[in-house]
Amino acid sequence: MTDQVFNQIYQMMELSFPKTEFRGYAAQRSLLSRSRYRMLVERNEQQEVIGFLAGWEFDQFRYVEHIAVSPTLRGGGVGKRLMQRFMAESELPVILEVECPEGEEQRRRIGFYERLGFKLEDYAYVQPSLRAGEPAVPLRIMSYPQALTPSVFNEMKRTLYAEVYQVPLATATNL
Repeated sequence: MTDQVFNQIYQMMELSFPKTEFRGYAAQRSLLSRSRYRMLVERNEQQEVIGFLAGWEFDQFRYVEHIAVSPTLRGGGVGKRLMQRFMAESELPVILEVECPEGEEQRRRIGFYERLGFKLEDYAYVQPSLRAGEPAVPLRIMSYPQALTPSVFNEMKRTLYAEVYQVPLATATNL
């Protein structure tokens, strides 16, 4: 991935997510060297990035860490195309994190994923801090194509904490 493309993606992250929900520039860029991490990119006719999906591929499931669309193009189908592309690449279950459904924007986002077939899980879940000095973030898990059993949820959580967040397993049980 070129610096120009990564810079466009990172700028979109800054516009789309609270600071607590994405890494600093160097840490985010370093993920590109991880074998389980990958990005799907959607571009316009001028080859500018108009949307991206950052995901992880594990043995038992796939994980969508970030998906974002240029603010001026939201609601136009770019995010849906990215999600469908990611979901179609494998028969493994897909999971993702969403903000708790406390406001209209959060409920709308959850509805987007539900229309794609995702199920909102009812398990307690906290995203470990992605930046030094920032707090952990209470979130919810959504799964596709079916709801997770408690044991599958716990195994998935352990994998995310160890691989994505690089949090010791002892810490993972306390979050």
